[in-house]
Amino acid sequence: MSKIEPIIKRTAGCRTKLQVRAILRYVNQVWQCAAANFRRWRRSPQILLAFALAFILCFLLSDKVLLFASEHNTLLQAAEPFIWTFGDADSVLIVSLLLLLLFADMPNLGNEVPLFLIRVNRTVWMAGQMVYLVLATLALMTFILAATCLLSWSKAYPANLWSDTAAILGYSDIGEQIAVPAFVKVLELSFPYECMLHIFGLLLGYAVLLAALMLCLNLFRENGGMIGGILFSGFGFLFNPEIIANLLKLPPEQSRIANIVFGWISPLNHATYYMHNFGYDNLPRLGVSYLFFGAGSILLFVVAMRKIKTYNFQFTGS
Repeated sequence: MSKIEPIIKRTAGCRTKLQVRAILRYVNQVWQCAAANFRRWRRSPQILLAFALAFILCFLLSDKVLLFASEHNTLLQAAEPFIWTFGDADSVLIVSLLLLLLFADMPNLGNEVPLFLIRVNRTVWMAGQMVYLVLATLALMTFILAATCLLSWSKAYPANLWSDTAAILGYSDIGEQIAVPAFVKVLELSFPYECMLHIFGLLLGYAVLLAALMLCLNLFRENGGMIGGILFSGFGFLFNPEIIANLLKLPPEQSRIANIVFGWISPLNHATYYMHNFGYDNLPRLGVSYLFFGAGSILLFVVAMRKIKTYNFQFTGS
């Protein structure tokens, strides 16, 4: 028995090494498929246009906050322009439209795809497309965050404390007049950097869910992703509680109920920071929204992974 044990251990060790090598080989193949999409960025006017529009969007949306601070001779906390700009559902909706430009042709069937499909199977290739989709979305959202903060750097300070500008906007009706969503419950129950990270996470979750939906629908029908993305964004816009209350002319009590109901069922409301439970209402908590975006994205990725097994590739070009 003692002579057999070393053989069993060596065999188990060899199996473990083979499994590790197989995993590393799989990860490398997935990354190579994803990297092929990033290499197209150097010569793609579509990508350059998407990032240029993102910068212009940051400039236009944050200009109200910067102009207000300049007129009142007050400073801003470094994260506040991003918080007041993208803590609003309308701004989240506008940013999501950039994804229609960025991922309209996903999965991209370039000239290198036939080679990848010969070297790896369809599942590995699709996993690479998913990795690219998530990383590209993360890159765009990070660019938006950096651009918004840099545009206000001359009037900002880095300390993790709300500014006088935020106090004026939050504790008066001036913020509502200039369409800047500075809410008292945000100021009282969080700090700037914490709030910024949550808004970034919600924006990223919404963007990944939208991108996953576009990828999945493109596999079922050509241009289905673009149509589905527009309908998805339109659904979030129409189910805005304020719009519903104004259209139906609801009294205050029914408006409050509508705010709660549509806060739960609308993806756009899940992506809006102030539309969450901070301890004294029945809106979804932040963890619920993260779970909603994560579970929805994973479900769409699973559907796409199953569909790719029977997908009929149609290559163009030479």
